[in-house]
Amino acid sequence: MATWKGRLQPNPGALNPEQREQLRNFKVQTRIANEKYLRTHKEVELLIGGFFREMLLKRPDNIPEFAADYFTDPRLLNKIHMQLIKDKHMA
Repeated sequence: MATWKGRLQPNPGALNPEQREQLRNFKVQTRIANEKYLRTHKEVELLIGGFFREMLLKRPDNIPEFAADYFTDPRLLNKIHMQLIKDKHMA
């Protein structure tokens, strides 16, 4: 099997048609479940959106260090909580 950037490339011939259909259904159901989860957990969107906003505003050289600082900020929970309250009042 050929590799691409150190990873094995998919080999559709390794699965029979029934297995491919099962895999396709699994992927669809996983996407649906993920979408439902994200829609019911607004805080995930606020966490990720806030991180990207800050990263693009500050443009840090060391993104892993910036991410570690951002997600371990003791004020983060309060910021997200306040944003959830603000969004709820605006709805």
